[in-house]
Amino acid sequence: QLQLVESGGGLVQPGESLRLSCAASGFSSAYYHIGWFRQAPGKEREGVSCISNSGGSTNYADSVKGHFTISRDNAKNTVYLQMNSLKPEDTAVYYCAAYTFWPCNGLKYRGKGTLVTVSS
Repeated sequence: QLQLVESGGGLVQPGESLRLSCAASGFSSAYYHIGWFRQAPGKEREGVSCISNSGGSTNYADSVKGHFTISRDNAKNTVYLQMNSLKPEDTAVYYCAAYTFWPCNGLKYRGKGTLVTVSS
């Protein structure tokens, strides 16, 4: 079965960190650019970050620049999103997806999401 599975979400306090993982199974994610996007209740989907298939290029939404870092380990078929200095406005369901074209266009696969809640 071809799928992406996100993990690492949870409840944290403002200022804390989380690392999300996106594990691919049934296919090699190394062929694809991988992106994270999020959707908060009552808000539109927001692209968060994208990493090229080689890992050599990345981009970020302005809202997360400087406190989120995307990385990948193609040997482990996994992409990560390190989230530091979390804010309540980062609360959302976070999804990862595999894309054919740079920068993260041409959706091929997506996961079911992991919930991140930032609250005191």
